[in-house]
Amino acid sequence: MNTRRRIRRKLLAAHRAVRSWRMIAKALVSTKHPLLAHIIPIRRCNLACTYCNEFDDFSKPVPLDEMFRRIDRLGSFGTSVVTISGGEPLLHPELDEIIWRIRRNGMIAGMITNGYLLVAERIERLNRAGLEFLQISIDNTQPDDVSKKSLKVLDQKLKLLAEYADFHVNINSVLGSGITHPEDALTVAHRAVDLGFSSTVGIIHDGNGQLRPLGPREQEIFEEIMRLGKRSFSRVNSFQHNIAAGRTNDWRCRAGSRYLYICENGLVHYCSQQRGYPGIPLAEYSAERRHREYYTKKSCAPHCTVSCVHQVAVLDNWRGPQKIEPGAAQEPQSFVQLSGTGN
Repeated sequence: MNTRRRIRRKLLAAHRAVRSWRMIAKALVSTKHPLLAHIIPIRRCNLACTYCNEFDDFSKPVPLDEMFRRIDRLGSFGTSVVTISGGEPLLHPELDEIIWRIRRNGMIAGMITNGYLLVAERIERLNRAGLEFLQISIDNTQPDDVSKKSLKVLDQKLKLLAEYADFHVNINSVLGSGITHPEDALTVAHRAVDLGFSSTVGIIHDGNGQLRPLGPREQEIFEEIMRLGKRSFSRVNSFQHNIAAGRTNDWRCRAGSRYLYICENGLVHYCSQQRGYPGIPLAEYSAERRHREYYTKKSCAPHCTVSCVHQVAVLDNWRGPQKIEPGAAQEPQSFVQLSGTGN
């Protein structure tokens, strides 16, 4: 890497760090805005991992003007971070414009991809569009019947990212349901660190997004990868120790409020594993509804393995006791009525 690129990367990393700390400060001051929104520009994927329930092989991309409306709506909420997911977002023909629109709204732009479609020219385009964070999950070292997202296939893509990407790259290895060779997760994690990326580990949930405890050797691997990932941007992950041991977590899920999942049809759901509720169009999703969901208990929360929702909730777990039972018929109340404060 030449000196000019190295300096540029350091400056961009410093800028990202400042923006991230501002996001945290804003979140501590006020609970009235979403911290993270996942948005789906296309449900279609070029792979078919057997454990995944978030893709199909036929959906068309969401039209660009509709994506702009949804992003602008999230911007009007004061949303801090928008992560583009799928399906496989790189299949959307106007992805660069979508990323640019997120940045234009002052929001941090991230993306989750399987990495298959990355080439040097495509990475450079993501740089120019303003992408700030990218994550790839790698499931094994050799492709198998469960997943083709293997280190063997993707290692060349990782080398390209190490050479060309000006954005932060995180490599997520996985353990749990459907993973035949847990040692592969450790190999993937070490490779990520060797290339200068951050490394995290995810525990694959069942079809309902609920936990399944890891075996003894899997737990050892999990702890070693967690130590490797201490410098990761997503290191707020102490809840995963309970998940790995099959224990429940006592936390306040803020899905529907601080975390929003917007499907390809433009509907707001709790998360990728709880699609269907509330199922309200983003264009009609009100501040009152967000306030209500902030204080609503989620019956799926104790056994949840959806890391991004856990991480978002950390900033609010110390406040805002959830007094509304799931499915309660009462009308939304203001923050002042529910909490006695204006935050």
